Amino acid sequence: MAGSGVLALPKAVLDAGWIGIVLLLVCAVMSAYTGFILGKCWIILQQQFPQYREQTRFPYPAIGYESFGNIGRYIVTFCVNATLFGVSTVFLLLASENIEQLLPTHITFCTFLPIIAACLWPITWLGTPKDFWPIAIGATCATAVACAAIFIQSLLDISTHPNPVYPPSDFGKFFLAFGVILFAFGGHAAFPTIQHDMRNPNDFSKTVSIAYSGIVCLYLPVSVAAYFVYGDRNDDNILSVISPSWITTVATVLITVHVLMGFVIVINPFCQEVEDFLGIDTAFNWKRVANRTVILAVILFVAETIPQFGAILSLVGGSTVTLLTFVFPSMFYMRLCKQHGIPLPLYQRVIHIEIILVGLVGGISSSYSAIDAIVTGNAKFTVPCYVNATAAHG
Repeated sequence: MAGSGVLALPKAVLDAGWIGIVLLLVCAVMSAYTGFILGKCWIILQQQFPQYREQTRFPYPAIGYESFGNIGRYIVTFCVNATLFGVSTVFLLLASENIEQLLPTHITFCTFLPIIAACLWPITWLGTPKDFWPIAIGATCATAVACAAIFIQSLLDISTHPNPVYPPSDFGKFFLAFGVILFAFGGHAAFPTIQHDMRNPNDFSKTVSIAYSGIVCLYLPVSVAAYFVYGDRNDDNILSVISPSWITTVATVLITVHVLMGFVIVINPFCQEVEDFLGIDTAFNWKRVANRTVILAVILFVAETIPQFGAILSLVGGSTVTLLTFVFPSMFYMRLCKQHGIPLPLYQRVIHIEIILVGLVGGISSSYSAIDAIVTGNAKFTVPCYVNATAAHG
C-alpha cells in the first residue's frame, strides 16, 4: 500500500487542519479493522463453501457474490477495477512529474507521459504478479528509504522556513483530504487475494497488523514534519516543496522507481480481468498484447486529459477506495453472519453500522469535492495536455 499516497499526505493534513493528523490515525485504525473483517469474510467463505479452498482468481468479488448475489459481485468488480485504473493513472502522472524534476530539459511534463508509457509498454505484457514478485519487494524498499529521506530533509529545512502559515480548513478541503488519506490506506482491493495465497489464511490478521504498523511509521513522521515545517507551502507532491539537495534527489529517484514498478503491478490485475471477460487465453499471445496496448492508451489519454495526480487521487480515494475499505467489509460481514447463523454481538453490529455511515458520508462528500475541484478548475490545471502542453501542468 505504501507509495504515492505519502507524497500527498502533508497537503491533505494542511487542508484538514491540525485535526488532519488525528484523521490520519483514525483512518489507519479503521482501515486496519476493516482489513481484519474482510479477512473474516474470506474465512467464512472457505468454511462454508469448499470451492473457495481451491484456486480462486477473484476473491473479493466472490465475497460480494456470496453476500448479495450477482449484484454484489458486479459492484465489487467495478470498484476494484476502477481503483486499479485510477491508481495506474496516478502512478503514470507522478512518474512524469518526478522525471521532469530530475531531468531539467526542454521536454515538458506532458511529453514525458507518452515516453514513459512507451517504455513501460513491453513490461505490461507479463502474465501474472507471480512473474514479477521481486518488483513488489523493490518498490516497498524504495518507498521506505524515500520516506526517511523526505523526513530528514524536512527537519533540515526548519531554519529556512520560519513562521509557517496554517490557513483555515473548509468543507471542500476537509473532504478532499479525507479522500487522499483513504487512498493512502486503500489496499483492501488486494487483501482477499493476498489472504487466499497465504499458506495459513487464518494468520491474515497478523499480516494486517504488521503492515499497518509499518505504514503508519512511514506516513506519520513525513506528514507531521512537512505540515509543521512548510505550512501553506505544502503541495500535492511534497517532493516539489522540500529544498533541493542530494537527499531530495535520492527521495525523488526512489519514489519514481516505486511508481514505475507499482504501475506494472497495479495494471496487471485490471488487464487480466478484461482478458477474462473477453475470453483471451492466459498463455502469451497477440490478443494479450493488443488488449494491454489499448488499456495503456486509455490510461495515457486520461492522464493527458487530467494532468494533476492530486485530483485523480482524491476522486479515487473518496469513491471506490472508500467503498472497498469502509463500506463493503462491514456490510458483507454482517450479511454473511446472518446467512450462516454466526452470532454477532450488538456492540459489534453498532461498530459496523457506524463504519458504514462514516464511509458513505465521507465518501460522498469527498467525491463531490473532488469532482467540483476538477470541474471548477480548483484542481490546479487549466486545460488538458493535448490542448496546451505548457499550460496544462504548472
